[in-house]
Amino acid sequence: MSLETRGEQPSSTRPFGLRIAPTLKTGQSSNDKTGTCFDMRRRKPRHGKAAHVGHWDSALRLRSFGYALLLTLLVSIRANAGILHQRQPLVVAYFAQSGLYSEPPVYLRDLVDNGAASLLNQINYAHASVVGGRCSIGDPEADLETAYASENSVNGTSDDPDSRFRGYFHQLKQLKHLYSKLRILISLEGEAADFREDAKPENLHEFVASCVDIFLRGHFAPGVTEPGIFDGIDVDWEFPQRSDAENFRALIAEFRRQMNAVRRGLKLSIAVGDRPEMQPGTDFRALAPLVDEIGIMNYDYTGPWESRTGFLAPLFPTADAREYGSVAESITAYEKVGVPDRKLLMGIPFYGYEWRGVSPENSGLFQRGKGDSESKPYRTIRRLQSLHTTQRNRESRAPWIFDGANFWTFEDPISVAYKCRYAAHRKLKGIMIWELGQDTAEATLLTAAWRSLQQASTSSTFAEPTGAEIPAAAGS
Repeated sequence: MSLETRGEQPSSTRPFGLRIAPTLKTGQSSNDKTGTCFDMRRRKPRHGKAAHVGHWDSALRLRSFGYALLLTLLVSIRANAGILHQRQPLVVAYFAQSGLYSEPPVYLRDLVDNGAASLLNQINYAHASVVGGRCSIGDPEADLETAYASENSVNGTSDDPDSRFRGYFHQLKQLKHLYSKLRILISLEGEAADFREDAKPENLHEFVASCVDIFLRGHFAPGVTEPGIFDGIDVDWEFPQRSDAENFRALIAEFRRQMNAVRRGLKLSIAVGDRPEMQPGTDFRALAPLVDEIGIMNYDYTGPWESRTGFLAPLFPTADAREYGSVAESITAYEKVGVPDRKLLMGIPFYGYEWRGVSPENSGLFQRGKGDSESKPYRTIRRLQSLHTTQRNRESRAPWIFDGANFWTFEDPISVAYKCRYAAHRKLKGIMIWELGQDTAEATLLTAAWRSLQQASTSSTFAEPTGAEIPAAAGS
């Protein structure tokens, strides 16, 4: 399949679209195609009043031409400044509190040491609890209680053992001191039934007020008040159904109202499924103006719950697995229901899945096997890449590994970079990563994403990858 993305042609627009006409010599006609100068002046010299009028008329024409040229330059510069602004998509990434219990633990200090923090525009901290009609701290041990030593704290100083304000929240505060432009949102996650109860008209106001009070006003616990750590709220309701549609819209509207009452400029985002139909009945055209970002979970198009191998997050559809959809199709679907490009974040997974006992036909791709329900972080999969050939599908741009019996689907620096170029090409708000703790210690995937977005910002075209980037492979 040609990579013109199913009929989408790369733009040939010049990066700055400004055309400066060649300067005409005095008296040269703009219709002179030969480049020679046609003297439109009188042959005889002018004297007296006629000469004065002629010079005055020339000065007026020159001034008018100067004004016109200046206006053209200003309009063009302003327009191109807008283009450049649009070509700097946000890098948004989740940081999961569960990383504290990984082996080895994931610390926010890691984002400083490997440079990741400087590449991020926004962190969505996952997660807060939404049980019982109220927001609450999701994991007190991880969020507030764990004491950090100097070697793993963000600013290199040990926590005060007598302080009640420790944990990841304290580390987030330190991180914001180092990176003042970094925005941090609290992600609200929970069971669909809990969100459904919270969003009922009789519960709505108090539920939102509890979230705003704890996370935006900073009333984390008795004796612990730390406003200003969180710059907004991310609502991750998976997923409101048709009977919830009106309450879902009312919930988001109430968040916007109460957040504006605290402070203008607080960010409100929602995470949505890979297609609008996963939230049946939701009026996205009415919802979009209420939020700053709509993050599409562009992953889990297939996975170990299926008995056939496939791609976790294919950018484009494949003929042999069209029923699972693709990232590009998801973006188009949300555009069609009224979500502006400038509100959409493309989801990118930093993890992968494995199937075992897979048939060797087609290098294991689209073959039957037994899925492993536990996802694998990219830092684990990268070690597999050093042992086995990474194959790439030309239709979907997705990589995979097959060792003769086991199949892995994942993202790597090449596929991530290509997706980011595509996100810039579609003029999306940015990308949304799940999640930082699954990257390598060197932030390999995040760095690839950031560099690709930076490169895309200098070009108005969607660059094709070279043959070296996308080698021929089975199943292509």
